[in-house]
Amino acid sequence: MLTSESKPKQRKLSEEDVTRDMLQSLERGEQPKATPPQSDRKEGVTDYPILNFDERALRLLHQGVSETLKTSKVKPAGGKVYEVSKRLFDIVASAGALTVLALPIGVVALLIYMEDKGNPFFSQVRLTKDGKPFKMYKLRTMCVDAEARFAEVMKQNQTDGIAFKNDKDPRITRIGGFLRKTSIDELPQLFNTLRGDMSIIGPRPPLPREVVLYTPEQMDRLLVKGGLSCICQTEGRSDMEFDKWVEGDVKYIKTRSPKLDLKLIFKTVAAVLRCKGAK
Repeated sequence: MLTSESKPKQRKLSEEDVTRDMLQSLERGEQPKATPPQSDRKEGVTDYPILNFDERALRLLHQGVSETLKTSKVKPAGGKVYEVSKRLFDIVASAGALTVLALPIGVVALLIYMEDKGNPFFSQVRLTKDGKPFKMYKLRTMCVDAEARFAEVMKQNQTDGIAFKNDKDPRITRIGGFLRKTSIDELPQLFNTLRGDMSIIGPRPPLPREVVLYTPEQMDRLLVKGGLSCICQTEGRSDMEFDKWVEGDVKYIKTRSPKLDLKLIFKTVAAVLRCKGAK
């Protein structure tokens, strides 16, 4: 019989260990162990098992997503001609918008800096097609140490599912609330679009800490390049249930076309002007 002194010490799992374990589960088509079954999860996730990802962990996640998507039954619509025309449109539209909006973005950036003297721009690792990581840019709406303080607020999730939302998040600055409500904070993502990280229309790029909790079906939203807006952003945004959000993204992937993209662009403009579902 082992005494308390002679019991072998249990090695503490690192975030990389947890990531690898989750990826192996996903590759086998299983629900990640750290995530309760979707039917049992009535409220949003309030305890993310992994908060910080180094480069190696991101590579593991990218690999796991890519392998999982190889078995997906969802086939993205649109062929080579559509892909090329979509990219050309993204370049022209984002370059034109940045030219027109450069001065307004600069003014807003100055106002953000004046509030707390911190960098007015914020970058965050997100995942796009096949789980490829990239840095997504925004105008900063939170305090400068917001990412470091996420552990303090993650139990205050006000949405169902995996994405985190809290309209009373104490990390949001005074001007940040207005920028979120009007979606002005998203304008620097036009630069991501110009670079090719994102598209004008496509599923919103998720955070790595969210993707490790995805089921293989939810991972289908990573079959195509992420975008500034998609069906969810025109029909409810933050007010939409997570499952409905995923359904909307998969519906877009299955039916995408130049006509649908243009329709969603106009609907996005209307939703932004009405501040519909923005938080």
